[in-house]
Amino acid sequence: MLVTTRYYDVPTKLDLNGRPVRIFVISPSVQNYPQAKFPGVIVFSEIYQVTGPVERFAGQIASHGYVVACPSVYHEFQGPEAIPYDVEGTDRGNKYKIEKRVEAYDEDATLATDLLMSLENCTGRIGATGMCLGGHLAFRAAFDPRVLASVCFFATDIHSATLGRGKNDDTLVRVRKGDLAGKGELVIIFGKQDTHVPRSGRDLIRTTLEDANVTASFLEVQAQHAFIRDEHSKGRWDAALTRSLFTFMLEVFERTIGRDLGPRGGNSEAPEHIC
Repeated sequence: MLVTTRYYDVPTKLDLNGRPVRIFVISPSVQNYPQAKFPGVIVFSEIYQVTGPVERFAGQIASHGYVVACPSVYHEFQGPEAIPYDVEGTDRGNKYKIEKRVEAYDEDATLATDLLMSLENCTGRIGATGMCLGGHLAFRAAFDPRVLASVCFFATDIHSATLGRGKNDDTLVRVRKGDLAGKGELVIIFGKQDTHVPRSGRDLIRTTLEDANVTASFLEVQAQHAFIRDEHSKGRWDAALTRSLFTFMLEVFERTIGRDLGPRGGNSEAPEHIC
């Protein structure tokens, strides 16, 4: 499908500077069907805000029939422009990452969900995805019962609980408390050569989700950090693996938000096994 792009500047309550969060929205465009409706997906970016690779990733999702919202999450510190993939940009993005309050990240996610649900071309069935910092934010977005599926690529800081001001987030604490119980489906994807999240960290995330009986899939692949970034990836981009996992993500979204399944019910009986 063809897509169109626009943006909304949405007021926030937690930004002490009074700056809105800019949310880029990429929508499918089907000729002769002006009232077509599509599910919504929030795409959370890396520490560099909405860069070319993030916009292309979001545009591919939109072209498969989803209204995609991409928030620029560092509005407290700068404008919505992308941060360069260089040493200064990396230092700046990492600095902002631990200066922003966790509650403010959550507010941005809530505002992006609110925006999608308010759009006439969105069905109101919402999913989320993201990479690096955005993978963690997509994970936290799953605490919102309106978000029916989250696919998290190489999410940072979950295992160490070091997101946000004070480097003391409560993501896994909330999982242990049952805040994901009975909510949407979660998919966690890590490269086994990811130096940002060691094996012990990946094991901690997986075990915590399993112990809390969260509906989750946990994938570990032969890849490094940032393997889906098609620009300035420092030799880590794996296009074939990205395509495979993109297809996996689309299956999750098609199954969970692509159709209106009605309200979530109790456990149905398993079908009889026939050899």
